[in-house]
Amino acid sequence: MSSLGSKVILPRQKLQLARFALMQKLGRLRFDPHDFEVTRITVAIPTLEPIFDNYRIVHISDIHLGQWLSPVRLDGVVGIVNALEADVVAITGDFVSFVVDPFVDELSNALSNLRPKDATLAVMGNHDHWMNPEKVRKALEQSGVIELRNDVYTVTRKDALLYFAGVDDVTVGADRLDLILEKLPSVGPAVLLVHEPDFADISSATGRFALQLSGHSHGGQIVLPVVGPPIRGSYCKKYPLGRYQVGDMVVYTNRGLGANTFWIRINCPPEITVITLKSTS
Repeated sequence: MSSLGSKVILPRQKLQLARFALMQKLGRLRFDPHDFEVTRITVAIPTLEPIFDNYRIVHISDIHLGQWLSPVRLDGVVGIVNALEADVVAITGDFVSFVVDPFVDELSNALSNLRPKDATLAVMGNHDHWMNPEKVRKALEQSGVIELRNDVYTVTRKDALLYFAGVDDVTVGADRLDLILEKLPSVGPAVLLVHEPDFADISSATGRFALQLSGHSHGGQIVLPVVGPPIRGSYCKKYPLGRYQVGDMVVYTNRGLGANTFWIRINCPPEITVITLKSTS
């Protein structure tokens, strides 16, 4: 059982399963591509070699499979992602919500159909750790997703290198940026994946990353004009949605695909982000 304790988790599991069953019976868990917004941004990286110019990262986050995002909807999202012809698919955590089985098998089946040119890379989120990190890890492994567990993945084009690093979840204290910095060469373009966006204050201070990709906030799920998201949870108070410049590093917080306890979004549709890297060399 989760580190949150059974008194917290069991009622939420029952609520999730009951609501999912009801919505499924009512036919309200079907896939509609218009529910998902594709956001496109470009990020210029001075150290990026010209051979990586227009390199495409498709970023998704916060699947929370078995809540609003049903397996049918996830299959549809995979189709959208594949049509975007990613070089790398980056997934920034919270694959599950409060129920792991049977959704974890359906998660593996769906993610195994992703077709990026280079790799699908991922980090874990707080819900993954709270529920059953080993089951989630097994699902990722079976689907061919590479978990960056305080680790580095290198993409090579001839003699040019592009680094992707991943920090394990901050909320549960599994982050080890020190281990990443030991493995990461001191120079060269580097992209960081981390579930919690406010980690940017720490990662940007290293001066080692050009771009951080995060989720966790769901964009607040409710966004008010001028005010923005009035509800901001832990580790997503400063950078709750969209693009930010933190020192020399760009931070992008994806609004997520799914929802957790509250199945409501206002001015904050589920998001698939396409990040195109640009060389300034």
